[in-house]
Amino acid sequence: MAEIVLDGVTKSFGKTEVIHPVQATIADGEFVVIVGPSGCGKSTLLRIIAGLETATAGEIRIAGKRVNEVEPKDRNIAMVFQNYALYPHMTVYGNMAYGLKIRKLSRADIEQRVQRAAKILELGPYLQRKPRELSGGQRQRVAMGRAIVREPAAFLFDEPLSNLDAKLRVQMRLEIQKLHRELRTTSVYVTHDQVEAMTLADRMFVINAGTIEQAGAPIEVYDDPATLFVAGFIGSPSMNFLPGRREADGVEVGGGMKVPLPEALRASAPQSLTVGVRPEHLELGGTEGLPFRLNVETIEALGADSLLHTNFHGTPLVARVDGHAAPAAGETLTFTVLPRHLYFFDTASGKRLRAGR
Repeated sequence: MAEIVLDGVTKSFGKTEVIHPVQATIADGEFVVIVGPSGCGKSTLLRIIAGLETATAGEIRIAGKRVNEVEPKDRNIAMVFQNYALYPHMTVYGNMAYGLKIRKLSRADIEQRVQRAAKILELGPYLQRKPRELSGGQRQRVAMGRAIVREPAAFLFDEPLSNLDAKLRVQMRLEIQKLHRELRTTSVYVTHDQVEAMTLADRMFVINAGTIEQAGAPIEVYDDPATLFVAGFIGSPSMNFLPGRREADGVEVGGGMKVPLPEALRASAPQSLTVGVRPEHLELGGTEGLPFRLNVETIEALGADSLLHTNFHGTPLVARVDGHAAPAAGETLTFTVLPRHLYFFDTASGKRLRAGR
């Protein structure tokens, strides 16, 4: 296992800087998920750690050693890709053992490592099968087994579950969680799926346009987003946003509705503000808090929960309610929000307003 340090790492293509200076440390044995939308630079950052891309500036250290000029094969890392990249003519055993044979390990050592990985991943019954005889989830487990047998200092995962259907993705997330609990190997996992990030990470890096906007434990990032982007990206469904304008001690958000601005924010709040509220904090028929009259336009029935898609003076809002108490589409109803559940953002900069900042 190993600590990974990114010290001022940047990446440019020509004059365009696609990864802005990154200062981050991934602790020994930690599972970090880099999450963000397509094109934000998350896979590029992972490839820089792996040595498949060259950093324009900055330093990468693995286990205390600078690796900028070290070849990928010599960095003591193992990668698992979205594409399983299995050799179709080899058995499961052959695919897992091939890299060890190239490194000239003894037959006994190869056997021991492959059998151990097969036991961890429950691949024992499939060792003599070819990849074409396996399901997608089994093929991905073989790809992970091929990485495990190397006994690397760190695992790097590049969207490994994107090719699987929804049920298999859930199953494989559980497999990866169990794998990390057993091996405790430093792991960096890239995904655009914030549900994967929330469920897998010890800590997540939320990246936007080449910049890490926030790093922290999943529930901390969810409860305490630093920017509009993070608040809107983390959470399913995402946070609701109401464009507003500062008026004395409050924020006018439409239809004459005025939301009180916390006293600690009044001295520094700009004129243009955005007010955020999570869907679960819009309480249908509540008796306490700020009242919002919302027209229910459509309903997503999810079983235990229902998502109500509503409209507030031209601004769409989503409310999460008990699935067995959902109203009918077309109704106009009162929802309430407790003031402590409101978030305030500077619309121009996107930064969250906090007391004393």
